[in-house]
Amino acid sequence: MKNPQAPDTPGTEAENTGDGRSARWDSHRAARRLELIKLARHTIHRLGPGASMEEIAVQANTSKSVFYRYFGDKEGLRQALGQYIITNFRTQVIGAARKTDGEVDALHSMVLAYLQMAATSPNIYFFVTANPHTDVLTDPAAKLNPESGSGVLHDFFDELTSMMRTRMHSYMGIEPGESASAALELWPRASIGMVRAAGELWLRAPETAERPGIEELATSITSWLTHGVAQQAAS
Repeated sequence: MKNPQAPDTPGTEAENTGDGRSARWDSHRAARRLELIKLARHTIHRLGPGASMEEIAVQANTSKSVFYRYFGDKEGLRQALGQYIITNFRTQVIGAARKTDGEVDALHSMVLAYLQMAATSPNIYFFVTANPHTDVLTDPAAKLNPESGSGVLHDFFDELTSMMRTRMHSYMGIEPGESASAALELWPRASIGMVRAAGELWLRAPETAERPGIEELATSITSWLTHGVAQQAAS
């Protein structure tokens, strides 16, 4: 086994200052941190969100102390991996909505992209969206709490909320600068909650004949959000 300490141990102050050596060390440390994040992602994908730091370190062929040095603890690793994963998640989901014309079609594209990204690795999804401190979806003030560690997830939900509010206003013919009723203005963020809850129930469901396909689920959720369940019951 390679010596896990060697590449992660800084040299003396003299070795890390001057002649660009400090910059090279910073670059090495950033690259090593990203490598550890990717190794942790691979392990959690295989073993599940409950994988211990010891298991993650063993699979990464290094020591647990190395992960503690870079991330502090498992919560720090969750935050770092969340930053990495949610950034890509956001790109796919927001991008899907922006590429689609028509309010209902855009909503469907966004829901489908969300489900597709989550289904790529349910273990990773549950690991990065779990938060032991608060639910950032229903408590936007959580971003102000540094212990929540959910800034990137909060920003993702914020951007989705803003986009869905704009789409909702357009769908209902509400002029720019005007607002819907106070209750209806809760719809955009509450809708994200429905997508998230339905998606997580689906991810955890056994893969039997009763489990809906991803396209069927995306279409159903879109219909629930735009027309309610009555239309589906009548069809």
